[in-house]
Amino acid sequence: MKKKGLFVVIFFGGIMVTSGFGLQSMMSPPPEVDPDVTITGTPADNFPDSQRDQFCGSSIAKSTKYVQEFSIPTVCTNPLAIVADYDGNVWFTETNTGNLGKFNPTTETFTEYDNPTWPPGARSMMWGIDYAPDGSVWYTDETYDSVWKFSTIDEEYTRLAYPTDADALPQRLKIDGSQIIINDFTGNKITLLDPSQSNEEVNYLSIPSPVDDSVTADFTVDANDNIWYTNWLFQQGGVLVKFNQNDYLDSVRSTGEQFLALHDFIDVYKLPTTLLTPNGATVTDDGKIWLADTTSSSFFSFDPLTEIYIQYVTADPLLSTYGNQTGIIKSPISRPYWIDTDDQGRLVFNEQTANNISVMDPKLQSLVEYQIPSKNPNWGDCDPGTGMMIADCGLAQVFDFAIDGEKIWFTEWVENNIGVVDTSIPLPLEIQLGTPSIVMNSGESQHFNFIVNPTSENNLGVSLILETTHNYLNITLELDSPEVFQLDSDTPRPIHTTISTTDDAVPGIYKILLGAQLSDVAISKYVTVTIE
Repeated sequence: MKKKGLFVVIFFGGIMVTSGFGLQSMMSPPPEVDPDVTITGTPADNFPDSQRDQFCGSSIAKSTKYVQEFSIPTVCTNPLAIVADYDGNVWFTETNTGNLGKFNPTTETFTEYDNPTWPPGARSMMWGIDYAPDGSVWYTDETYDSVWKFSTIDEEYTRLAYPTDADALPQRLKIDGSQIIINDFTGNKITLLDPSQSNEEVNYLSIPSPVDDSVTADFTVDANDNIWYTNWLFQQGGVLVKFNQNDYLDSVRSTGEQFLALHDFIDVYKLPTTLLTPNGATVTDDGKIWLADTTSSSFFSFDPLTEIYIQYVTADPLLSTYGNQTGIIKSPISRPYWIDTDDQGRLVFNEQTANNISVMDPKLQSLVEYQIPSKNPNWGDCDPGTGMMIADCGLAQVFDFAIDGEKIWFTEWVENNIGVVDTSIPLPLEIQLGTPSIVMNSGESQHFNFIVNPTSENNLGVSLILETTHNYLNITLELDSPEVFQLDSDTPRPIHTTISTTDDAVPGIYKILLGAQLSDVAISKYVTVTIE
């Protein structure tokens, strides 16, 4: 339910612009010589020998039919935020060096730009990045509460001290018209910067969040310039916030007041109890807000007109991603992290612990999950007890992606690679539903059929995907439908299932995911189930 009546004051201020002068004095001195560190003269020296396999990875680029990886020349850079410029070049931040990297997809060559003001041995998670029309790259710096500008023309870095009163963490960054929007994850605010000013002080506008002591996660801007973002408390839920910046700015101009209460400009919507960690946020052309939940295998849509949330689910992670050599993992989850939209209106999100880049089409209600080939076994349960890690097991820690037409670029934080998914490559099968939606009552069962239809000339090994979002909504295979089978190139395979609800099922709109998992891609569709 929407709530009003909050009294929050917007804070104006200014931050100093520097070229990095004085940054050295703000940062910690280089670490002392560590006997557990073998000096190599590379960024790997930031880690003790025992941690290098875990954080530096193999730097070996791999590929599938849909994904191609490229190894960064400098070892152990920990690439993180990534963006594509107007010419198709790909820019990314390097956690372990403080530098920006550029990849030219045409020549398949890397250029890494040394930041002369970055202290030796310093590291920072740089979560947000965007490319500006003037040829500059802007990005955030978590460790030193900074926003950086890199001129691709002059090849020079400029540092802005991020406005902070206490514990700040500038995270995601988006250039929106003439302003830059940044969420302060632990500083509990959204910050708007004007990057066009030429004087020594850059003005900013801070929008404090309505929930005290919460985190302020990712944001998105709708067609009416409303800024949507989430506030939440760890494992306790939170709210979705809409800030109407146009009405606010109109009021500032008409009244001349620079300190206004937000109660006329902000709407707050409670998150559903099943949505605990909404990191990613985006908006589609129909005005719906989409949120990625990093403590589950789900993502959610929110319709501002009806104020209804609908929960969607991904396929389970492949066993090769989490290993489970000890048997301790009973319910693996995919952890959708960031989410965005492409120019076709499709959703794109990274599934952190499933090692996937995924594409969901809201119009077709389809989901395609592309498996990333590189895996670091130190991030999974991949040790069979012999002390030797299983090679094809683990995670590359794909923490960010950038959409460029039908290409989706991504970084591998612990494998020192970047990669690209080509969504234009035809898929080897399609899912045909008997009907896209059904209506049920509590305590009811219905038969439901779908077809796995091959579209390639190859025989395929297939595992079925049958996923629901709630315990009171179930789907089971009927006896004539195996869960694992070979799909012959010329023979569509009908699948017979039973969908059932328990007596205590809660009325509402739900999504069931039906599809087929292959080794390198999963292809599914959603069935809408209305429980009356």
